Amino acid sequence: MKGLVFREFLSMVEKEYGYETVDSIIELSQIHSKGAYTRVGTYPHHEMFALVEQLSKMVDVPEKRLLYLFGRFAFNSFRKGYPAFFEGKKSSFEIFTDVEGIIHVEVLKLYPEAELPTFETNLVNNNEMTMVYRSSRKMGDFAEGLIAECIQHFNEKANVEKKDLEQNGSVVLFTIRMMHE
Repeated sequence: MKGLVFREFLSMVEKEYGYETVDSIIELSQIHSKGAYTRVGTYPHHEMFALVEQLSKMVDVPEKRLLYLFGRFAFNSFRKGYPAFFEGKKSSFEIFTDVEGIIHVEVLKLYPEAELPTFETNLVNNNEMTMVYRSSRKMGDFAEGLIAECIQHFNEKANVEKKDLEQNGSVVLFTIRMMHE
């Protein structure tokens, strides 16, 4: 997992819970990197889960919820860091359909060794889309947070259903239905 993701997570923790909490979860996690992440470095994904686990214990928020909140936080950082992906886009569906063919292609140009999840999108109609998330890292809750924040970015209202297609969380189906008032 890229250091950029770890740095974003630690930024969220610092913003929401303070630097002391960042320091504590790094120490309590006993991770090999000791929290020294570079944006372009690659680190074992189990370190992310160790950090999330410790944060969950400290702040009494379920790990799944923390990953969801991290997805929401990370979306805004990605949006600010990579504004070109959003230029000319008028809806979240436009962003979602670009993930595999455009966004991940560009990410791999910047970080060739990145191991990205895959998203298979299907536009059912103008108001409904399905997305199948696949990743051995099992961060569907993070993906759900990204999806929710993208919808909010476009001032849309939608119902997002999440269903694990594999019990271990490596394959998740998202069904997104736009709600019009």
